[in-house]
Amino acid sequence: MALTTKEIAAAREAGNELGPRMVQARYRRTSARLDIQFDNGVVLGVPVALIQEFSLLDTPPSTADLSNIEIWGDGYDLHFPRIGIFLSGTALLAGILGTKAWMVMLARNLGATRSQAKAAASRENGKKGGRPRKAATVAIETKPAGRRGRAVSEAGSGVALGQQV
Repeated sequence: MALTTKEIAAAREAGNELGPRMVQARYRRTSARLDIQFDNGVVLGVPVALIQEFSLLDTPPSTADLSNIEIWGDGYDLHFPRIGIFLSGTALLAGILGTKAWMVMLARNLGATRSQAKAAASRENGKKGGRPRKAATVAIETKPAGRRGRAVSEAGSGVALGQQV
């Protein structure tokens, strides 16, 4: 069965909807990151330590393992043949470096980083007696109506809700 020109054009259009394709990828040993260039001109630098697939290996990947990169899937996937790992270029471009749990852990660890701004804010709060407390809210739960047909508060005061005290 031969493909028609119309079918080929439709397939190309469907491919374009997937997003930009990777045209070049390399590992930079000095900064321990992957530099990926896409066909739309975007260059993305991703620290290897942030990519979950590499952290799941029994031993950390060597420079030789990371330097041997192949672009697969018509430019949508990176393949590291020495360690058998595939990475989605579309996911990397979207900032997805692993599972949702992995991303939460990364965010938590990045939020724990000390910066000069955080240290200054902490010192200012210390001068005022510490971090400001959140305002306490009092919630009153009600039980079903009592013997007299009134809603009774959890404390059992017998005062109907909405009644003036």
